[in-house]
Amino acid sequence: SKPIAKQLASIKALGQGSELEKAFATMALVYNNNADPEGKLSRAETKSLLQTQFWHFIQGQENKPKYQEIISDLDEEPENKIDFEDFMMTLVMLTLMSDLLQEIKSVKNTK
Repeated sequence: SKPIAKQLASIKALGQGSELEKAFATMALVYNNNADPEGKLSRAETKSLLQTQFWHFIQGQENKPKYQEIISDLDEEPENKIDFEDFMMTLVMLTLMSDLLQEIKSVKNTK
């Protein structure tokens, strides 16, 4: 498939888009590139996508109860698929509990 950077470049509205807009567009493209024709991901695909595309955020979280709850939820009902909204909520929850978020917050913007 076409690289995400090229897909982003093909979206006219994002030509002068902000970093935040491009970040959200990237999330949508990654999801859509992996979704089925109905625009949904299986729970197994969601788990795999998180483990390959969101590794730095989930690394070291394996022992946290909330992480275990999120992952076990993906394992429990494999026939139920994840829509984009649920995928985004999962990303937000994993980001908020990530050790990487603390590191990001500690980065100072030096001009």
